[in-house]
Amino acid sequence: MASEPIERLRRNITSVYMGNTAAVDRVILCLLARGHILIEDVPGVGKTVLANALARSVRCSFTRIQCTPDLLPSDIIGVSVYDREQGVFEFKRGPIFHSIILADEINRTTPRTQSALLEAMNEATVSVESQVFRLPQPFMVVATQNPYEFEGTYFLPENQLDRFLMRINLGYPAPDDESRIIEKQPARTTLATLEPVMSSEEVLRLQEQVDEVSIDQTLVDYVIALAAATRENDDLQIGISPRGSLALAQAARACAMMHGRDYCVPEDIVSNVLAVCAHRVISKTYMHAGDTATTKRIIQQVLETVPSPA
Repeated sequence: MASEPIERLRRNITSVYMGNTAAVDRVILCLLARGHILIEDVPGVGKTVLANALARSVRCSFTRIQCTPDLLPSDIIGVSVYDREQGVFEFKRGPIFHSIILADEINRTTPRTQSALLEAMNEATVSVESQVFRLPQPFMVVATQNPYEFEGTYFLPENQLDRFLMRINLGYPAPDDESRIIEKQPARTTLATLEPVMSSEEVLRLQEQVDEVSIDQTLVDYVIALAAATRENDDLQIGISPRGSLALAQAARACAMMHGRDYCVPEDIVSNVLAVCAHRVISKTYMHAGDTATTKRIIQQVLETVPSPA
Protein backbone atom coordinates (compact mmCIF):
# COMPACT_ATOMS: atom_id res chain seq x y z
CA MET A 1 0.00 0.00 0.00
CA ALA A 2 1.00 3.64 -0.50
CA SER A 3 2.46 4.41 2.94
CA GLU A 4 5.47 6.45 1.78
CA PRO A 5 3.59 9.36 0.13
CA ILE A 6 1.18 9.48 3.08
CA GLU A 7 4.08 9.66 5.53
CA ARG A 8 5.66 12.38 3.39
CA LEU A 9 2.45 14.38 3.56
CA ARG A 10 2.20 13.86 7.32
CA ARG A 11 5.77 15.08 7.90
CA ASN A 12 5.19 18.16 5.79
CA ILE A 13 2.06 19.15 7.71
CA THR A 14 3.60 18.49 11.14
CA SER A 15 6.60 20.65 10.24
CA VAL A 16 4.20 23.60 10.53
CA TYR A 17 1.32 22.39 12.68
CA MET A 18 2.95 21.50 16.01
CA GLY A 19 -0.05 20.18 17.87
CA ASN A 20 -2.31 17.15 17.99
CA THR A 21 -0.78 14.59 15.60
CA ALA A 22 -3.98 12.50 15.73
CA ALA A 23 -5.80 15.48 14.22
CA VAL A 24 -3.28 15.55 11.36
CA ASP A 25 -4.06 11.90 10.63
CA ARG A 26 -7.79 12.67 10.67
CA VAL A 27 -7.36 15.44 8.11
CA ILE A 28 -5.28 13.20 5.84
CA LEU A 29 -7.81 10.39 6.24
CA CYS A 30 -10.62 12.68 5.08
CA LEU A 31 -8.60 13.72 2.04
CA LEU A 32 -8.00 10.07 1.08
CA ALA A 33 -11.64 9.15 1.68
CA ARG A 34 -12.94 12.00 -0.52
CA GLY A 35 -14.50 13.55 2.56
CA HIS A 36 -14.78 16.98 4.12
CA ILE A 37 -13.76 17.83 7.66
CA LEU A 38 -15.07 20.25 10.29
CA ILE A 39 -12.53 21.38 12.89
CA GLU A 40 -14.23 22.77 15.97
CA ASP A 41 -12.38 24.39 18.85
CA VAL A 42 -11.67 27.63 20.66
CA PRO A 43 -9.71 30.36 18.84
CA GLY A 44 -5.93 30.20 18.82
CA VAL A 45 -5.28 26.44 18.91
CA GLY A 46 -4.19 26.10 15.27
CA LYS A 47 -7.33 25.26 13.29
CA THR A 48 -6.48 27.58 10.41
CA VAL A 49 -2.77 26.63 10.48
CA LEU A 50 -3.65 22.94 10.13
CA ALA A 51 -6.04 23.59 7.24
CA ASN A 52 -3.53 25.83 5.47
CA ALA A 53 -0.73 23.30 5.96
CA LEU A 54 -2.79 20.58 4.28
CA ALA A 55 -3.71 22.82 1.35
CA ARG A 56 -0.12 23.98 0.81
CA SER A 57 1.16 20.39 0.98
CA VAL A 58 -0.87 19.32 -2.07
CA ARG A 59 -0.11 20.78 -5.50
CA CYS A 60 -3.61 21.93 -6.46
CA SER A 61 -5.74 25.07 -6.40
CA PHE A 62 -6.61 26.43 -2.96
CA THR A 63 -8.69 29.27 -1.63
CA ARG A 64 -9.78 30.61 1.73
CA ILE A 65 -13.28 31.88 2.42
CA GLN A 66 -13.49 34.01 5.56
CA CYS A 67 -17.06 33.47 6.71
CA THR A 68 -18.81 36.54 8.08
CA PRO A 69 -22.46 37.43 8.82
CA ASP A 70 -22.73 39.53 5.64
CA LEU A 71 -21.34 36.83 3.31
CA LEU A 72 -23.80 35.94 0.53
CA PRO A 73 -24.26 32.65 -1.38
CA SER A 74 -23.09 34.40 -4.55
CA ASP A 75 -19.82 35.27 -2.75
CA ILE A 76 -19.15 31.51 -2.64
CA ILE A 77 -20.71 30.16 -5.84
CA GLY A 78 -20.25 33.11 -8.17
CA VAL A 79 -22.52 35.49 -10.01
CA SER A 80 -23.86 36.05 -13.52
CA VAL A 81 -22.71 39.33 -15.03
CA TYR A 82 -24.31 40.90 -18.10
CA ASP A 83 -21.89 41.30 -21.01
CA ARG A 84 -23.05 44.35 -22.96
CA GLU A 85 -20.97 43.56 -26.05
CA GLN A 86 -22.22 39.96 -26.38
CA GLY A 87 -25.67 40.72 -25.07
CA VAL A 88 -25.63 37.69 -22.75
CA PHE A 89 -25.08 36.91 -19.10
CA GLU A 90 -21.66 35.44 -18.30
CA PHE A 91 -21.13 33.39 -15.16
CA LYS A 92 -18.16 34.53 -13.05
CA ARG A 93 -17.00 31.60 -10.93
CA GLY A 94 -16.67 32.03 -7.20
CA PRO A 95 -14.13 30.53 -4.78
CA ILE A 96 -16.00 27.20 -4.63
CA PHE A 97 -14.27 26.30 -7.92
CA HIS A 98 -11.02 25.25 -6.26
CA SER A 99 -9.73 21.85 -5.16
CA ILE A 100 -9.17 22.57 -1.46
CA ILE A 101 -11.29 25.18 0.26
CA LEU A 102 -10.77 26.56 3.73
CA ALA A 103 -14.11 27.83 5.04
CA ASP A 104 -12.82 29.70 8.08
CA GLU A 105 -15.25 30.21 10.98
CA ILE A 106 -18.09 28.69 8.98
CA ASN A 107 -20.60 29.15 11.79
CA ARG A 108 -20.17 32.92 11.72
CA THR A 109 -22.10 33.11 8.46
CA THR A 110 -25.83 32.58 8.11
CA PRO A 111 -27.45 29.18 7.40
CA ARG A 112 -28.61 30.59 4.05
CA THR A 113 -25.00 31.15 2.99
CA GLN A 114 -23.86 27.85 4.51
CA SER A 115 -26.38 26.10 2.27
CA ALA A 116 -24.46 27.31 -0.78
CA LEU A 117 -21.93 24.58 0.01
CA LEU A 118 -24.42 21.70 0.18
CA GLU A 119 -24.51 20.60 -3.46
CA ALA A 120 -20.77 21.08 -3.89
CA MET A 121 -19.93 19.00 -0.82
CA ASN A 122 -22.35 16.21 -1.68
CA GLU A 123 -22.08 15.91 -5.46
CA ALA A 124 -18.98 17.97 -6.39
CA THR A 125 -21.14 20.05 -8.70
CA VAL A 126 -22.59 23.56 -8.73
CA SER A 127 -25.94 24.33 -10.38
CA VAL A 128 -26.51 27.86 -11.62
CA GLU A 129 -29.80 28.51 -13.37
CA SER A 130 -29.94 25.77 -16.06
CA GLN A 131 -26.23 24.90 -16.01
CA VAL A 132 -24.41 22.28 -13.95
CA PHE A 133 -20.68 22.81 -13.41
CA ARG A 134 -18.34 20.02 -12.33
CA LEU A 135 -15.86 20.94 -9.61
CA PRO A 136 -12.15 20.11 -9.89
CA GLN A 137 -10.85 16.88 -8.44
CA PRO A 138 -9.72 16.29 -5.81
CA PHE A 139 -12.27 18.46 -4.02
CA MET A 140 -12.28 18.98 -0.26
CA VAL A 141 -13.77 21.48 2.15
CA VAL A 142 -11.87 22.06 5.38
CA ALA A 143 -14.10 24.14 7.65
CA THR A 144 -13.31 25.60 11.04
CA GLN A 145 -15.78 26.77 13.61
CA ASN A 146 -15.80 28.20 17.10
CA PRO A 147 -17.91 26.56 19.84
CA TYR A 148 -21.57 27.51 19.56
CA GLU A 149 -21.42 29.29 22.95
CA PHE A 150 -19.25 32.01 21.39
CA GLU A 151 -20.93 35.30 20.51
CA GLY A 152 -21.88 35.82 16.87
CA THR A 153 -22.13 32.15 15.90
CA TYR A 154 -24.96 30.27 14.19
CA PHE A 155 -25.88 26.62 14.54
CA LEU A 156 -24.89 24.55 11.50
CA PRO A 157 -28.07 22.90 10.15
CA GLU A 158 -28.26 19.13 10.41
CA ASN A 159 -28.06 18.67 6.63
CA GLN A 160 -24.89 20.79 6.56
CA LEU A 161 -23.25 18.81 9.36
CA ASP A 162 -24.12 15.58 7.57
CA ARG A 163 -21.95 16.63 4.60
CA PHE A 164 -18.81 16.49 6.74
CA LEU A 165 -17.15 13.10 6.91
CA MET A 166 -15.66 14.03 10.29
CA ARG A 167 -15.93 16.65 13.00
CA ILE A 168 -12.88 16.86 15.25
CA ASN A 169 -11.44 18.91 18.09
CA LEU A 170 -7.77 19.85 18.34
CA GLY A 171 -7.42 20.56 22.04
CA TYR A 172 -4.55 22.52 23.55
CA PRO A 173 -0.99 21.52 22.57
CA ALA A 174 1.28 19.64 24.97
CA PRO A 175 3.79 21.84 26.85
CA ASP A 176 6.70 20.71 24.65
CA ASP A 177 4.72 21.45 21.47
CA GLU A 178 3.64 24.85 22.80
CA SER A 179 7.28 25.64 23.56
CA ARG A 180 8.20 24.85 19.93
CA ILE A 181 5.34 27.03 18.69
CA ILE A 182 6.55 29.97 20.76
CA GLU A 183 10.14 29.46 19.60
CA LYS A 184 9.51 28.92 15.86
CA GLN A 185 6.22 30.79 15.31
CA PRO A 186 5.42 28.59 12.27
CA ALA A 187 2.23 30.44 11.30
CA ARG A 188 4.28 33.61 10.77
CA THR A 189 7.40 32.04 9.27
CA THR A 190 7.49 28.56 7.72
CA LEU A 191 3.81 28.28 6.70
CA ALA A 192 4.16 30.84 3.91
CA THR A 193 7.11 28.94 2.39
CA LEU A 194 5.73 25.42 2.80
CA GLU A 195 6.25 23.49 -0.44
CA PRO A 196 3.81 20.88 -1.82
CA VAL A 197 4.92 17.26 -1.46
CA MET A 198 2.02 15.58 -3.26
CA SER A 199 0.43 16.25 -6.64
CA SER A 200 -3.31 16.20 -7.27
CA GLU A 201 -2.77 13.14 -9.49
CA GLU A 202 -1.18 11.31 -6.55
CA VAL A 203 -4.14 12.21 -4.36
CA LEU A 204 -6.57 10.84 -6.95
CA ARG A 205 -4.58 7.60 -7.20
CA LEU A 206 -4.60 7.20 -3.42
CA GLN A 207 -8.34 7.83 -3.35
CA GLU A 208 -8.83 5.08 -5.93
CA GLN A 209 -6.72 2.73 -3.80
CA VAL A 210 -8.95 3.48 -0.82
CA ASP A 211 -11.96 2.35 -2.85
CA GLU A 212 -10.19 -0.98 -3.48
CA VAL A 213 -9.62 -1.73 0.21
CA SER A 214 -11.79 -4.72 1.10
CA ILE A 215 -14.24 -4.66 3.98
CA ASP A 216 -15.59 -8.04 5.05
CA GLN A 217 -19.34 -8.61 5.26
CA THR A 218 -19.06 -9.13 9.03
CA LEU A 219 -17.67 -5.59 9.31
CA VAL A 220 -20.43 -4.23 7.07
CA ASP A 221 -22.94 -5.92 9.38
CA TYR A 222 -21.16 -4.33 12.36
CA VAL A 223 -21.52 -0.85 10.83
CA ILE A 224 -25.22 -1.50 10.18
CA ALA A 225 -25.69 -2.78 13.75
CA LEU A 226 -24.11 0.40 15.15
CA ALA A 227 -26.38 2.55 13.00
CA ALA A 228 -29.46 0.55 14.00
CA ALA A 229 -28.58 0.89 17.69
CA THR A 230 -28.52 4.70 17.39
CA ARG A 231 -31.88 4.71 15.58
CA GLU A 232 -33.45 2.70 18.41
CA ASN A 233 -31.80 4.66 21.26
CA ASP A 234 -34.36 6.41 23.47
CA ASP A 235 -32.00 9.32 24.17
CA LEU A 236 -31.59 10.20 20.49
CA GLN A 237 -34.00 12.18 18.37
CA ILE A 238 -32.24 11.19 15.14
CA GLY A 239 -29.85 8.26 14.63
CA ILE A 240 -27.17 7.53 12.05
CA SER A 241 -28.50 7.73 8.48
CA PRO A 242 -27.48 5.42 5.62
CA ARG A 243 -25.16 8.23 4.50
CA GLY A 244 -23.53 8.01 7.92
CA SER A 245 -23.07 4.25 7.56
CA LEU A 246 -21.49 4.76 4.15
CA ALA A 247 -19.20 7.45 5.59
CA LEU A 248 -18.08 5.17 8.43
CA ALA A 249 -17.24 2.34 6.02
CA GLN A 250 -15.28 4.70 3.75
CA ALA A 251 -13.38 6.14 6.73
CA ALA A 252 -12.50 2.59 7.79
CA ARG A 253 -11.12 1.86 4.31
CA ALA A 254 -8.96 4.99 4.39
CA CYS A 255 -7.79 4.17 7.91
CA ALA A 256 -6.75 0.67 6.79
CA MET A 257 -4.74 2.06 3.91
CA MET A 258 -3.00 4.57 6.17
CA HIS A 259 -1.90 1.59 8.29
CA GLY A 260 -0.52 -0.19 5.23
CA ARG A 261 -3.34 -2.72 4.82
CA ASP A 262 -5.62 -3.53 1.88
CA TYR A 263 -8.33 -4.89 4.17
CA CYS A 264 -10.27 -3.50 7.13
CA VAL A 265 -10.22 -4.72 10.71
CA PRO A 266 -12.73 -3.87 13.49
CA GLU A 267 -10.37 -1.22 14.94
CA ASP A 268 -10.62 0.77 11.69
CA ILE A 269 -14.32 1.20 12.44
CA VAL A 270 -14.16 1.60 16.22
CA SER A 271 -11.43 4.25 16.12
CA ASN A 272 -13.47 6.44 13.75
CA VAL A 273 -17.01 6.10 15.08
CA LEU A 274 -16.98 9.21 17.29
CA ALA A 275 -15.39 11.48 14.67
CA VAL A 276 -17.67 10.23 11.88
CA CYS A 277 -20.95 9.71 13.69
CA ALA A 278 -21.26 11.99 16.74
CA HIS A 279 -22.23 15.04 14.65
CA ARG A 280 -24.76 13.03 12.61
CA VAL A 281 -27.00 12.09 15.52
CA ILE A 282 -29.16 14.46 17.52
CA SER A 283 -29.85 13.93 21.19
CA LYS A 284 -33.06 15.08 22.78
CA THR A 285 -31.10 17.44 25.04
CA TYR A 286 -29.43 18.98 21.97
CA MET A 287 -32.85 20.01 20.70
CA HIS A 288 -33.19 22.19 23.82
CA ALA A 289 -29.66 23.23 24.84
CA GLY A 290 -27.30 22.52 21.95
CA ASP A 291 -25.35 20.01 24.07
CA THR A 292 -22.91 18.09 21.84
CA ALA A 293 -21.14 16.28 24.70
CA THR A 294 -24.26 14.19 25.26
CA THR A 295 -24.21 12.77 21.73
CA LYS A 296 -20.58 11.71 22.14
CA ARG A 297 -21.43 9.95 25.39
CA ILE A 298 -24.36 8.13 23.78
CA ILE A 299 -22.27 7.02 20.79
CA GLN A 300 -19.65 5.72 23.23
CA GLN A 301 -22.35 3.76 25.05
CA VAL A 302 -23.56 2.30 21.75
CA LEU A 303 -19.98 1.20 20.97
CA GLU A 304 -19.81 -0.59 24.30
CA THR A 305 -23.13 -2.39 23.85
CA VAL A 306 -22.88 -3.53 20.20
CA PRO A 307 -20.52 -6.53 20.05
CA SER A 308 -17.53 -6.08 17.73
CA PRO A 309 -16.57 -8.87 15.31
CA ALA A 310 -13.64 -10.96 16.48
